[in-house]
Amino acid sequence: MLELHRLAMRHSVAAVSLVEADQWTLPTPCAEWDLRRLVEHMTAENHGFAAAADGERTDRSAWDHRPAGGGPVADYRASAERVVTAFGAAGVLEREFWLPRIDPAVPFAGRRAVSFHLLDYLVHTWDVARALGRPVAFEAELLAEVADIADREVPDTPRRLRPGAGFRPRLPPPADATPLDRLLTDLGRSPSWPA
Repeated sequence: MLELHRLAMRHSVAAVSLVEADQWTLPTPCAEWDLRRLVEHMTAENHGFAAAADGERTDRSAWDHRPAGGGPVADYRASAERVVTAFGAAGVLEREFWLPRIDPAVPFAGRRAVSFHLLDYLVHTWDVARALGRPVAFEAELLAEVADIADREVPDTPRRLRPGAGFRPRLPPPADATPLDRLLTDLGRSPSWPA
């Protein structure tokens, strides 16, 4: 799983690196977030998950967006490197992660926490690429792993209707759906967004 996570993060850095200075206000498939807000969210979550991998249990500020001064692309690259390094530590999949954005009272097994991050970052990479009107090609093995995670961790329940839910109710896939299309529609995203 960690190699697939590293691969997903390489895709995410490549997508974010394509953003031009005049594109930060573009809409994204993440309702109510423009491209800048989406990338700020991704940057903050990278730092938060990295802190959790390092054993942080109480400091919620690790999850806050704090611009480092290099601009959104440079800040994102640094955060991606930080989380990949943290997840690469020996025994990380066997650790407990405290993830206050998911549940502040319950620790998560390391393998499960990494799977959450992997799912989010594959989907958010697609969100960034789609906002830019750029294609993104994910490897079949990566898509299969994330589809398994989505089936296990993101049931299509009324929770998807609550305010701030990361995923919306399942959509019907197109007739000629690719594995990426099926993953997206299972998570409530239209592969033809913004249509």
